[in-house]
Amino acid sequence: MTEMIKKPELLAPAGSLEKLKIAFQYGADAVYFGGGAFSLRATAQKFTYEEMKEGVEYAHSLGKKIYCTVNIMPKNSEIDALIEHLKKLDEVGVDAVLVSDLGVLALVKKYTNLAIHISTQANTTNYAACNMWEELGAERVVLARESTLQDIKDIRKNISPELELEIFVHGAMCISYSGRCLLSSYMTGRDSNRGACAQSCRWKYSLVEEKRPNEYFPIEEDQHGTYIMNSKDLCMIEHIPELMQAGAQSLKIEGRNKSEYYLALVVKAYRQAIDLYCEDPENYKLPKVLLDEMYKVSHREYHTGFFFNEPKHEGIIYKTNNHVREYDVVAIVHEYDEETQIATCKQRNKFSMGEKVEILSSNSDGGEFVVEEIYDLEGNKLESCPHPGMMCKVKIPYKVEKNSFIRKELV
Repeated sequence: MTEMIKKPELLAPAGSLEKLKIAFQYGADAVYFGGGAFSLRATAQKFTYEEMKEGVEYAHSLGKKIYCTVNIMPKNSEIDALIEHLKKLDEVGVDAVLVSDLGVLALVKKYTNLAIHISTQANTTNYAACNMWEELGAERVVLARESTLQDIKDIRKNISPELELEIFVHGAMCISYSGRCLLSSYMTGRDSNRGACAQSCRWKYSLVEEKRPNEYFPIEEDQHGTYIMNSKDLCMIEHIPELMQAGAQSLKIEGRNKSEYYLALVVKAYRQAIDLYCEDPENYKLPKVLLDEMYKVSHREYHTGFFFNEPKHEGIIYKTNNHVREYDVVAIVHEYDEETQIATCKQRNKFSMGEKVEILSSNSDGGEFVVEEIYDLEGNKLESCPHPGMMCKVKIPYKVEKNSFIRKELV
């Protein structure tokens, strides 16, 4: 008889209150977000305390959880504001805070009753460090992305059952050690260790000889040039059994700056894969449709990161820093009238009469249809929906729910 495998938490990013709700709608068990100036995503939309409170109440009404990142390395001048921020997080009722600085951990313990999760920014790669974090009061450790599956198994065997482990399973990878990098700060003044990374590692570089300032000598992998530090994206959906057997309690998706569509698609696919495996581990096989979904969202080339071995040249994209994009989201459904089969939508990209489109929906496998009717809000028939952000009405021949996405394949 197969040993019962406990289903892990599926943890999703939430760059806004709307994304938080979409993440839960599409199957996340918990979300993480940034608030104030103490999160390592300076360009991500920050939650106000009112939005945090609404998000917490919404999550808890569903029996789900919400975590706030406080993983910056603060300066002396920021400590007073940080203490007030932590107190506010305690007041609004977040389920845990993610920290990477020992001083921040001490402040959380001194001024709040918040649960403590150790951020991947703390570079935890061994069980001795995990045990130390637990002694200091942590309930969970987010392991460094450099950890292999064997590392995770060994850590799990050598720590207490009460200490939870969290691992990244999907999203952007960093060329530096768990994100600790000075390249952006040195080249642009934007400090990656304070949430403002300019992703200098993904630029295209040439050599300049000191006495020939206007002569650029290409660093060439081939005729396309070379992006020498441009890492591929992590995608582990084909390896759900290995992830589940490694012993982590939380599987984490990266992407607080990504779109609502990215969030919905990736969360739904991993949700379905995890559930299918838990239903019948012995006969589990990833459905092709779930793997295909990974290629219907903008992404870099995929890789398995460090899970199986240390990535060498095969983990880098040398030819371009562009994303692969094979589908466009053309509209998001706001409401649907079953009687008329008319959906009120917000346009994202141009679409026209006669085009074949697909639906991504949280409560069904979606489907294809040809656009036969488009109207403006006054009921006037349109040949196309060309204006970004415009509201329109589209006939969809089957029921769809709010926050369903209409997408089309790019030819």
